Amino acid sequence: MTRTATVARDTRETQIHLELALDGSGRRAIETPVPFLSHMLDAFARHGVFDLKVRAAGDIEIDAHHTVEDLGLVLGTAFEQALGDRAGLVRYGSATLPMDEVLVTVAVDFCGRPAFVWNVPGLDGKWIGDFDCELAKEFFAAFATRAQCNLHVLVHYGGNAHHTIECIFKAFARACDAATAIDPRLGGAVPSTKGTLTK
Repeated sequence: MTRTATVARDTRETQIHLELALDGSGRRAIETPVPFLSHMLDAFARHGVFDLKVRAAGDIEIDAHHTVEDLGLVLGTAFEQALGDRAGLVRYGSATLPMDEVLVTVAVDFCGRPAFVWNVPGLDGKWIGDFDCELAKEFFAAFATRAQCNLHVLVHYGGNAHHTIECIFKAFARACDAATAIDPRLGGAVPSTKGTLTK
């Protein structure tokens, strides 16, 4: 079973091409006009051990909002497609990670239903270079919508905005890696009392 997806999005605001392999080795080639987001997607592929190629352009002369949000949409769509019927899927994953003074938990359930909880104080009004930290929430909300997953992000404590967002992306990567694994004990069954995770 090859769990891969190729997704393109072409609008007046953004042009994005993304290739994803869930069972990868962490290979990545990331090109976006938002340097900090490129750095975060690189960390996501590395720590989730996903193969990820991204080429993105967007109307960043306005601001980075459309590009960041649409990348979340496209990545979420790629996960939804690559998971297929979700047979044998572990389904749930969570990770609690430190990064210096920051401690983050991310939990995900690829259950076929979108829900998003963002308990991340302290980012409003902060910038990392030319990256508006409020856009991190938009990225993850878009991902949850298109991946059809429950996604909860909790910052237990912290301070530095760069550390906070980077720790979130790394915990997100580890949680997604755990949740998208195949459990051989399931014998290809879908881990749901409904018998499906796609309806």
